[in-house]
Parts: sequence; C-alpha cells; structure tokens
Amino acid sequence: MTEERVIIHVDMDAFFAAIEQRDDPALRGRPVVVGADPGGGGGRGVVSTCSYEAREYGIRSAQPISEAYRRCPHAVFLPVDGEKYRRESRRIRDILIEFTPQIQFVSIDEAFLDVTGSLRIFGERRHIAELIRWRIQEESGLTASLGVAPNKLVAKIGSDLEKPRGLVVVDPGQVEEFLGPLPVGRLPGVGPKLRDTLEAMGIRTIGDLAAVPREELERRFGEHGKDLWRKARGQDDGPVEGSDEAKSIGHEHTFGEDTDDWARVDRKLMELCEKVARRLRKAGERGHTVTTKVRFEDFSTVTRQTTFDAPVFEAGQLHAAAVANFEAADARGRKVRLIGVQVSGFDSQREGARQLSLFAEDAERGRDDIRLRIARAEDAVKDRFGDEALRRGASFPDQANPGSRD
Repeated sequence: MTEERVIIHVDMDAFFAAIEQRDDPALRGRPVVVGADPGGGGGRGVVSTCSYEAREYGIRSAQPISEAYRRCPHAVFLPVDGEKYRRESRRIRDILIEFTPQIQFVSIDEAFLDVTGSLRIFGERRHIAELIRWRIQEESGLTASLGVAPNKLVAKIGSDLEKPRGLVVVDPGQVEEFLGPLPVGRLPGVGPKLRDTLEAMGIRTIGDLAAVPREELERRFGEHGKDLWRKARGQDDGPVEGSDEAKSIGHEHTFGEDTDDWARVDRKLMELCEKVARRLRKAGERGHTVTTKVRFEDFSTVTRQTTFDAPVFEAGQLHAAAVANFEAADARGRKVRLIGVQVSGFDSQREGARQLSLFAEDAERGRDDIRLRIARAEDAVKDRFGDEALRRGASFPDQANPGSRD
C-alpha cells in the first residue's frame, strides 16, 4: 500500500508589509503599501505588497500605484527593500528545513513542504503544521498561513482560505468535499477572464466544474480543459521539487528578552551549532567558514566569521568558532537580542577540496572519521526519539531556571 503524501503549503502573510510593520512599531495598525513611489515617475509602477489594513481600502498586489494612492492617500508608501526581505526569507527557510529536507520554494514568501516522512518525529499532520506556524511567529515575529493536504494543488488552495494566520487541513478522503463549494476562481490558473467564461456557462463553483464531462471541457478549452477537469477533482501528482542547492546552512534565535547573561548566550550558541551540524551531515556537506551573527538591544547587527583550511562539520568545532566570533564582535557584556550561526564554503563548492583532504595526515583523518561516526550515531538517536533525546551538557537549560525556553 502506497503511503499517503502529506504536503504543506506555507504562505507568509503580507510578507513585505509585515516586515516593515514589525520593524517600525509606528506602522502597526496602519495601511502600509510597499512598492513604487506614488509621487515619483508620474505615479507609475505597481504595488508589491500591502498590509491587511490597506486591503480594506481595496488595495491589492500588482495594482497600479496610482490606483492605490487614489483609494487610500493617507497610506504609508514605502520602497521595496529587497535585501531585507531576502534576509527574512532565508530565516524562514532555515526554520522550515528543520522539519523536512523536501522543500520547494516557489517565491520569496511561499514554499511547499513534503512532511510525509517527518510525521513520526513531529506528530500528526495538524500538529506539525501548528508547530511550523508557531516557530515562524516565535522566531521571526511574522505570521504565516498554512494549507495541509495530500497534494500541492489542494494545499495551496487551503493556505489562502483563512488568511492571515490561517490553518486549513484537508484529509485525503475529503478533497472533493472540500473543493466542491468553493468559487471556481479559487483554482490556480483560473483568472478573471476564464472565471467569467466559466460562469457564463453556469459553472460557478469547483463542484460545478467537476460535474462537467471531461470531453466537453476539452472541446471547449483544448488541453487546458483536461487540466481544468483534473484540478476540479483535486488531482495533482506533482512532487515537491527542491530548489537550487543551498550555499549556506544556518540557524538563528531571538531571545524572549534581551540578555547579557553570557552563560545563557553560550548555551544557545551550542544548541544552534548542534542543529547546524546535524543539517550539514544530512546534506552530506562540510564547510570551511563559520559566521556568527549578533543583534543587540538597539537592533544594531554585527557579523564575524572564521575560515578554516580544513573542513568542519561537528558541533564542538562549530561552537568553538562561534564563540571566537562572538568575542571578536566585542559582544560580551552587551545586551543581545538575537544570535545566529551559519556555515558556508562547502566542500562541494570548492573544486578539488575533497580530493585534497585525502593527503591530510593519517592521524587527523582518523580523528575526523571518529568524530563523524560519533556524530552520525547522535543523529540516529535523535531521528528515532526526537531532538531532546540526546543533548550536549553545554546546551542544557540552566537548572536554576528549568522553565526557561532560552
């Protein structure tokens, strides 16, 4: 019997505008439009994203900026800050990849996840989706809407139904029942013109479309008719296809309160290093550059990095480098809001790196092999019993404050 797939579509809520509102409290609760300058270039250009407050005025993505200004002249109009949005997208990616390596990023603010093989670790489909949604909000201060279904098509439709902060779970036997009452325009690929054509034929819901014989749809719409017939029944065999090979692997943590407690920071650094090291091994990679990111209470951010001739892959190696970077950032004694650890400069991206390592001293190669075998044994325990089953002493919470989540 074939295992039923569990696909999650993660769609960030008003992503660009939400980042701006998070970073500037004065924008919260106000209509925010990210895109072109309505006063420059003759009001040309379009809306990239807008806040939900702006949507109440009928403003939408891809709308001419002049129309957005006409609808809500008192909105806050901001330029697109591509680098900041890409940085946040990478943060979301780093969270998602903890749940499954099978991820397809379809844009800067949405992704498909195949979590079929992750259920035994994280629990049933609704629980893993709730955990993902919670982690995103906890670590980024942003919200996401999720759809969970047996395939990508239905998961994407589900994620859009209850925005913002939505969660729609469609079980395998409920697909046609779920789709049937929805407006036909909810189907991906059915734009306004096609929707109007279908409605003129008396087809107003997805259920109406599913009731039309395939031959009739093919006669009217050609190959696209066959596709419409299949979509109306919630049929989609498309796999979750990974995007381009990652150029770095990292994790970040935002403290619940800014802290200058070095022991607390050090525990979190070790925990992050354990996560990064585990992902490196799962990806079959070893890196040469370790970067530590520190954000202080005033939101100023510094990064420091160390590059090694020999590759690193084990948590203890990463932790030693991360601590050295932290000291180089002159961060000890200052209140820290966020810390992060990232590894880059993979062997696979350095031509000949793996071959050159064959000429290392035998003793050093032996030590590397032993460390790798130990690390893989740790991974096997965690894969079977969960991340908390085995932890290094340095990453345990302070026993004087066992309830601390940091």
